[in-house]
Amino acid sequence: MSKLLVFGVDSSQTAEKVLDLAGDLAKQQLLELADAAWVERTLDGKVKMHQSVNLTAMMAGSGAVTGALWGTLIGLLFLNPLAGAAVGAGVGAGTGAVAGSLTDIGVNDELIRQIGQTLEPGKAAVFFLARNATVDRVIEAIRPYNPTVIQTNLSVDSERELIEALQDGKSVGAESSAEETAS
Repeated sequence: MSKLLVFGVDSSQTAEKVLDLAGDLAKQQLLELADAAWVERTLDGKVKMHQSVNLTAMMAGSGAVTGALWGTLIGLLFLNPLAGAAVGAGVGAGTGAVAGSLTDIGVNDELIRQIGQTLEPGKAAVFFLARNATVDRVIEAIRPYNPTVIQTNLSVDSERELIEALQDGKSVGAESSAEETAS
């Protein structure tokens, strides 16, 4: 089961750095993310969401390729494969973009907005949906950014242990607790 971790940070720049750090940790195979995002509350009080995966663009590209393929095949039936490919690519990109905008996988957008509304102006929050993690190494890497735990779906004991590890500089307790936190 994936674990949701929401950390509050002092600025949007820090949120971007923490998200970049998560990417580096993933490359080192210390953190396996299902999704990541961050939200900021601007000084004028507006909430801006930033997703790590743009589903609209991804699905539009995929739809264009699929549409071009099917359009070419159908165009062959009518002896005009180029027109079929062009029409197919346009229709595929449009339907892919619509499908991508309606698809919500990973961290729930409504949750991101709600937490964004609770932030003080100028502050940000980072969302990680982690499938697996080497907990002690991830905590050690994120600690310099002084994150505060806003929300998790960890057990009460695991969440308390995470908060203490981030605040006190302690390593995460028993090995079984660390594995429970990561799984």
